[in-house]
Order: sequence, then C-alpha cells, then structure tokens
Amino acid sequence: MQQDKIVLAIVDDHPMVIEGLKTLLKPEAAFYTAVSFIKGREFISFLSQNEAHLVLLDISLPDANGIELCKEIKKISPKTIVLGLSNQVERSIMLQMLQNGASGYLLKNVSPDELLTCIHEALDGRVTFSKEAKEIMARPSKAELGEVASITKREKQILQLLAQGKTTAAIAAELFLSPLTVDTHRKNLLQKFDVKNTAELLMAAVQQKLLSNM
Repeated sequence: MQQDKIVLAIVDDHPMVIEGLKTLLKPEAAFYTAVSFIKGREFISFLSQNEAHLVLLDISLPDANGIELCKEIKKISPKTIVLGLSNQVERSIMLQMLQNGASGYLLKNVSPDELLTCIHEALDGRVTFSKEAKEIMARPSKAELGEVASITKREKQILQLLAQGKTTAAIAAELFLSPLTVDTHRKNLLQKFDVKNTAELLMAAVQQKLLSNM
C-alpha cells in the first residue's frame, strides 16, 4: 500500500455493502486505499500487522460485537479512527460506540456526499454523524421518555427463548445460528434495554409487555 494514501478499512459481513462503499470511494481513489473484511477477527489480525487510518465498522458481525470490537481496535491502535456504520437506530448503541472510542456513527442509508463529508470530518479530528444519526442523537433516550425499546424479529425470537430458560447453545441449535451470533444478539438486547444481565433483560421485557404478545 502506498504510504501517502489514507488506509480506509470496511468491516461488514455483507459483500454488497462493501462493494457499494468501495464504489462510493472510487472517485477518491487518489486519496484512499480501501481494504475490506467480513469478520471482525480478520480486521484485528490485519491491524496488528498493518496501519489503518480509519475504519467503517458494522455493529453486528458474525464473529464479534462491533461495540466491543471498537474498544479492542482503540486499544491495539489508538490512532485508528472508528466510525460505526449500521442499520441499528438505537441511541443507546450510538452512545456505547462513542464511549468505546468511536469518532462517530453513520446509518447505512447515508448518501455518498454525506459519507465522504463524515470521513473528512473524522479525519480532521471531529466527532461526526450522518444526518439521520444526528437527529436520533438529539432526541431524548427511550429510558427518559419511558418508551418501549425497538427490537428486531430475530431479537424477539431470542428474547422469547431466553424467557423459556434456554441456553445460548440451545437457542443457536433451534434457530440454526452460531452460538456467537446468538450471544451478539443477546448483548445487543442488553444494550437496547440498558440492563446488565439476562435477568434484568427479561424483567424489562415483561414490564414493556414484549413477552406477552409473542
């Protein structure tokens, strides 16, 4: 890699997202060298031997939780700028990313111009958000408003199976997922409900009547 170029890493388990981002970056090829990874551990391996100036990091990866991975990236390479890139629209998740060292958060519906603007702002040392992410960050938290947490269909399935007392391994077998993927969903649920463990998670789900209508 040419050292005069900014090394920009994309960590996402969807090849179409990676290709789309690389296409958006093509007009900037004189400034950026893009490298991509579909697994978090692959990027960590790369980072231990190579420099990455900035990483666009997905939150949900097949082998890692992006929020925890962000902390690990900053520990290995404090100068690497991390921008969360996800469809997750929970303010609590965005805050967790910032607390773990991220310099911003972009939703995957970000426009090409927005993406480049956010990259430039982050490289200038600023905290940056895509327009929609900025609007979400400006709102009061769900806990402050007493609103029901928004969870995906898969998270609902896992929540219900947790309520039945099933282990991560049993849930993984039932849903044809890897135990690591189930654990990532469980951790995402803990973050969304702002709780510390599965017992608190189930209590919060009952209070918000999320278990009664599954």
